[in-house]
Amino acid sequence: MAPVPTFRVALLVSFSVFLTVLLGFGLPALLNAATRMLGLPETSVTECIVVLYLLFVLYVATPRIPRGSVEVKGKAVFITGCDCGFGHALAKHLHKLGFTVFAGCLLKDKGGDGAKELEEFHSDRMKVVQLDVTSEEQVNQAAEYIKENLEDSERGLWAVVNNAGVSTFGEVEFTPMDTYKQVSEINLWGTIRVTKAVLPLIRRAKGRVVNISSVYGRMGNVMRSPYCVSKYGMEAFSDCLRHEMKSWGVKVSVVEPGNFIVATGIFTRDIIASTANKLWSEAPSQVKEDYGKAHFEQLMAQMRSFCGSGQKSMAPVLDEITDAVVSKHPYTRYGPMEPHLWIRVQMMTHLPGAVSDFLYL
Repeated sequence: MAPVPTFRVALLVSFSVFLTVLLGFGLPALLNAATRMLGLPETSVTECIVVLYLLFVLYVATPRIPRGSVEVKGKAVFITGCDCGFGHALAKHLHKLGFTVFAGCLLKDKGGDGAKELEEFHSDRMKVVQLDVTSEEQVNQAAEYIKENLEDSERGLWAVVNNAGVSTFGEVEFTPMDTYKQVSEINLWGTIRVTKAVLPLIRRAKGRVVNISSVYGRMGNVMRSPYCVSKYGMEAFSDCLRHEMKSWGVKVSVVEPGNFIVATGIFTRDIIASTANKLWSEAPSQVKEDYGKAHFEQLMAQMRSFCGSGQKSMAPVLDEITDAVVSKHPYTRYGPMEPHLWIRVQMMTHLPGAVSDFLYL
């Protein structure tokens, strides 16, 4: 994510101070005047504002309120993208909680390390499945395998966690159409493909669909358009599915992680170097000439600087996914992200575009 220039940081701080002063002094006077004009009895508006502000602080600062948990025993969960990252860690975590886990691994048939590690559990509740979410055949085979290996197929499949995904970067004019298609084929169409394959089993269980999106499913950013397109689409699919599944008793949740580059290793210097070489070598000559190598190298240096950024533990994401799976009343959206990202998302999605663009572009 591009750093905010010093001037705009100062502007954001000034805006925050101004808003605080306005709320502290101007708003009470305006509200008192309004109550007098309406002929309503005057009350202590200041105290009301303080109470509302305290409620807001409590909402932001307090831990998530428990909302009851479902019985884990006898329930099964299907997780995609279990070779590494969130999916691999989640498979182990939910197995530890007592779920039967169907762990979809892209590299199972090729002897991938992640699949091997899960198979070495030697547990009848950890079932590793070969799964390429871009393959209709493999998705259908996985769904059939799950149906045949459920403890009670009549009870159905409790949850599917659509975690399989890839990320990339590159400005629009440097990014070939094939990249847009490949990223969406996994992140978006893979999610839809898997969900449709197991949805009859999920409906039977009145279970859960949990889709792992991203903070970039809520807002765009430079050099991330292929990823943002796929995650925006996943958000739209999740919203539509949630409306349709309400009458079936199925809950649909979206988890939107922030920056977990260090925790997942999704970007390394080697990955950035190889991607950068491909972007430059395949870019049209006119694009290279117009942008210039200096501009391109500056953006690549910015991407390299992100390699050591983000949260170091996957625990916040695993906690949110677990809540979506086990809570009797799961949230529609979960946002495990740093406070500054949370604030940015709120401003980008709630303020007028002209204001948020001025602050962040």
